Amino acid sequence: MTTSGVAPGYAQANLIAVPRDWAYDVLLFAQRNPKPCPILDVTDEGETTSHLAPGKDIRSHIPRYRVWEHGELTEEPEDVTEYWRDDLVSFLIGCSFSFETLLVQAGVPLRHIDQRKNVAMYVTNRECRPAERMHGPLVVSMRWIPESDVDTAVKTTAMMPAVHGAPVHIGAPEELGIKDITAPDEGEYAEPEPGDVPVFWACGVTPQMALRKSKPPFAITHAPGQMFVTDVPDATYLVS
Repeated sequence: MTTSGVAPGYAQANLIAVPRDWAYDVLLFAQRNPKPCPILDVTDEGETTSHLAPGKDIRSHIPRYRVWEHGELTEEPEDVTEYWRDDLVSFLIGCSFSFETLLVQAGVPLRHIDQRKNVAMYVTNRECRPAERMHGPLVVSMRWIPESDVDTAVKTTAMMPAVHGAPVHIGAPEELGIKDITAPDEGEYAEPEPGDVPVFWACGVTPQMALRKSKPPFAITHAPGQMFVTDVPDATYLVS
């Protein structure tokens, strides 16, 4: 299941929850890498709700989670209540699904939604700026966009920097170190239409790759493409 196309008009968010003694590392990593890690909210230690969706439990509101231990993925449950710790600090990070409604309204077709697939995500050869113990590569999401609509897609998403903003790369996946575009590292490959070009946006799965590299003792995240759906209209993050 993917939340792409779910609850159109409402912002979605990536989740990364880490022990308090790692929270500063994550916060600094996000501050230094705002394109893949635009922070929408940070909870108090042990808190299980967010002002982005009052009454919705962070531990059960996401369709699927990931549990990490020392950089290794150990579980992918649908509810993490039994795994939750009182010392966890949760970061909710902007998601590109939040600008998809705006793209559709602008007349830009989205192949993965039409084909009912999760968006394709790739680990790149671009290193993020490290912060304390957190380090790792940039992850991008890819959408096939008709060449005639690329300019519209760029201008439209640039108006929403809190949910990754404008693309980081257009065309030539090999320049990002992507050897086979048909084999994403996360998500699903959607088939392009004639005249489509690949457009790449910074992705909120980036912190998960940093978890693999940095190896904190424990962490909880969303499963890629399965997001925390907020009560905040996505238009809230529009800037002129």
